[in-house]
Amino acid sequence: MALEKIRKENDIKKLDESQIKELADEIRQFLIEKISRTGGHLASNLGVVELTMALHLTLDFPQDKLIWDVGHQSYTHKLLTGRKDGFDELRKYGGMSGFPKRKESPCDAFDTGHSSTSISAGLGYVAARELLGEDHSVVSVIGDGSLTGGMAYEALNNASRLKSNFIIVLNDNNMSISENVGGMSKYLSGLRTAQAYADLKKGVEDTLRRIPVKGERIVNQIRKTKSGIKQLLVPGMFFEDMDITYLGPVDGHDIRKLVKIFQEAKRVDHAVLVHVITKKGKGYAPAEENPAKFHGLGPFDIETGEPRETDGPDSYTKVFSKVLTDIAKRDDKVVAITAAMADGTGLASFARRFPQRFFDVGIAEEHGMTFAAGLAAGGMKPVFAVYSSFLQRAYDQTLHDVCLQNLPVVIAVDRAGLVGSDGETHQGVFDLSYLTTIPNMTVISPKNRWEMADMLRFAVDFRHPVAIRYPRGAAYEGMRQFRAPVVYGKSEVIYEEEDIAIIFVGHMAELADSVRRSLKAAGYNCSLVNARFVKPLDTELLEELAKDHCLLVTIEENVITGGFGEQVMEYVSSSALDVHVRNIGISDEYVEHGNVEVLRKEVGLESDMIVKQTLSDYLRITENIKKEK
Repeated sequence: MALEKIRKENDIKKLDESQIKELADEIRQFLIEKISRTGGHLASNLGVVELTMALHLTLDFPQDKLIWDVGHQSYTHKLLTGRKDGFDELRKYGGMSGFPKRKESPCDAFDTGHSSTSISAGLGYVAARELLGEDHSVVSVIGDGSLTGGMAYEALNNASRLKSNFIIVLNDNNMSISENVGGMSKYLSGLRTAQAYADLKKGVEDTLRRIPVKGERIVNQIRKTKSGIKQLLVPGMFFEDMDITYLGPVDGHDIRKLVKIFQEAKRVDHAVLVHVITKKGKGYAPAEENPAKFHGLGPFDIETGEPRETDGPDSYTKVFSKVLTDIAKRDDKVVAITAAMADGTGLASFARRFPQRFFDVGIAEEHGMTFAAGLAAGGMKPVFAVYSSFLQRAYDQTLHDVCLQNLPVVIAVDRAGLVGSDGETHQGVFDLSYLTTIPNMTVISPKNRWEMADMLRFAVDFRHPVAIRYPRGAAYEGMRQFRAPVVYGKSEVIYEEEDIAIIFVGHMAELADSVRRSLKAAGYNCSLVNARFVKPLDTELLEELAKDHCLLVTIEENVITGGFGEQVMEYVSSSALDVHVRNIGISDEYVEHGNVEVLRKEVGLESDMIVKQTLSDYLRITENIKKEK
């Protein structure tokens, strides 16, 4: 088997042509079998098998640098750099990441996980190479979807000024280009990159520039005329007009053609874009037919393509979807926005029901937020559904365009807290910290599915900026009997006792209730409070709790730094309240990939650990009180 011959980087170059074809088939079969057991990103990886192989046949690792945009299509790259054995533990805690990781291999040039970043990172590598006087290739791969992100164009604008080689690979798995245009483009691409042509072009331009007064004008006029002809023949004139040589389009599943065009690209003495056409999910019929379903998924049955796990309770995302659609039936001012995540955020059903009131802005969270601000200023009620991890990209727009003007935008913060297998780049553990720094922002978080519905209705009718924060996965169905109306700035007291008070945020309800039950079983009094509002803080309740409690324990699935607990502690301190505060959350560090329950134990969000810490604090506090008396 050809795949067995790949033990380390560059081993692919030892294979003959028949083995190369065999390798592509083996890689696809390997990925399908492994991901069916572990889960992961399937369709995107199946689509870039030949593209990755061609890059590895052209480049030398780890000297050359290959940067994947987003990075969820890097599985073949991992295989070709000797990490085959790691796939049994793919995305498990302590196992191999589903994304490029510099600490995992010197062949991973850059850690990625978010979109539209690879060209910027590649430019940085090129600048470093030139400053250090080194000689290696730098290649950035970016998808057509990622080119909807503004950061990619900022990078392209800078790439146009390069005077040394930099290869950008556009992995296009959506567009189709006619054979006639493609054939002519391939011909012109080969002509423009031939060394003789490049030398001739440079020589002619240098000679013309020496003509007194009119030389530069003649060169510019020739360029304009040449560009006019190119517009008729070359599909990549957008890039050509930025002084980025465009090569392609090329069949992304033809290794021989890919290798040839990459070799041509390496001869260009400035930025060059290679346009590659691929088919997402190639080689596995269910993924080809429904690539969105097989983008990121859990374990599945290979024969049917259906997930192995049976449907459980509705997720928070599904509750959000149902309730928002119901609200929109009654209020025609409600509009929904997504950044290329209609299925993931649950807005697909809204889009089908209200297509005129649904907006997919592409992978452009910054634009999406300001677009929402414009909708709100224009009299609509926009709901922007976005993953917590990706909302980070729109912090400035949230602060400057939404909150500065105090506009009624609802930010539905999905995938908040620990997300799991996608790792550091996707954990939503920072949103409470950065959202609560913004004036005019209200931040709420539901404890269960019913409060999710109530809070969404509250948020849509609220005439100021509001973020509603909820996690991935099944919505909690406990505490159904506790459903007090949502009142601005007010917490919900679930059990009122004395001595110890546990105040939890949102989906930490089940964990907090477990801690309380353990404390009660051990003979201790314990109140339980649902914070509901992270901002504004319910300071009136904190003052009441301080009268008959000696310890407040806050629980949140967010970093402690800047989070809910720190705000409670700061208020207690500044108001000189006679009560101690223990913050339970995530320490100031990035959380790697793994099962969410495993990760919670690792970061200390686990019932027995919290009970132990709480009792230690309580006993120390009460002992000191006795001594003082």
